[in-house]
Amino acid sequence: MVSVINTVDTSHEDMIHDAQMDYYGTRLATCSSDRSVKIFDVRNGGQILIADLRGHEGPVWQVAWAHPMYGNILASCSYDRKVIIWKEENGTWEKTHEHTGHDSSVNSVCWAPHDYGLILACGSSDGAISLLTYTGEGQWEVKKINNAHTIGCNAVSWAPAVVPGSLIDQPSGQKPNYIKKFASGGCDNLIKLWKEEEDGQWKEEQKLEAHSDWVRDVAWAPSIGLPTSTIASCSQDGRVFIWTCDDVSSNTWSPKLLHKFNDVVWHVSWSITANILAVSGGDNKVTLWKESVDGQWVCISDVNKGQGSVSTSVTEGQQNEQ
Repeated sequence: MVSVINTVDTSHEDMIHDAQMDYYGTRLATCSSDRSVKIFDVRNGGQILIADLRGHEGPVWQVAWAHPMYGNILASCSYDRKVIIWKEENGTWEKTHEHTGHDSSVNSVCWAPHDYGLILACGSSDGAISLLTYTGEGQWEVKKINNAHTIGCNAVSWAPAVVPGSLIDQPSGQKPNYIKKFASGGCDNLIKLWKEEEDGQWKEEQKLEAHSDWVRDVAWAPSIGLPTSTIASCSQDGRVFIWTCDDVSSNTWSPKLLHKFNDVVWHVSWSITANILAVSGGDNKVTLWKESVDGQWVCISDVNKGQGSVSTSVTEGQQNEQ
């Protein structure tokens, strides 16, 4: 049984495109076509507006919280081609960095696992993905993957900093060999997996083909070190796929259709334990899905529009005209 635990009246003046809880689940960041980013204190079912951040000049598509070990940091991306990184200093939120390296709408931002440092991946309608790395003293180094997706990139999601299978066969006392990877989804109907080479350059490692229209979101599932890696994807074609890879060395990914919806699916989001997937679509519904013992994905809930939202980081729409 899934119940709505809290509803937040954001007072946004236009459609909300994203809503993300911070690491501790005490704050909620929202963004909207009204060009603003808002942060609320939602402890104990409350909803106190902490900050109303203005700096974008177009609809704001997505927000992402950095890990709290780096302080209170939030990234946002917009149709205005900008990525803004906001930081709280002494109780006041300020713009700490502005990335203006894209030629078109920036549709997705995602922080890398904190083990790698402060790294932000940004996907844009100009087809490029940029990676911003904090190098200290207020400086950010930029790497860019040009033509990552023809026509445009809609989503980016990092792989967890856990080596698949390490829970079972990691030699004790040996530091795991982290390899940075992330997934992206684009207007070429493809999901691509990217890997950082030893020279620091990013290389396309894999193309995953199953969708017949724009890929709207990808979400790499959290991991505790079991052998299987999992990615969820959703598309304009109404389908949600669960991709699994059981063998890192062969790097073979197989898709399983979770469900075919009657409308575009905007977002997919994993629970922290990776056993529940939240899906939100153009039918104004959020549905929760769980894998059964026999490997089938079953819907364990659906939450209709007007009943508030489920306590997961999924919202109803990123209706960007690209």
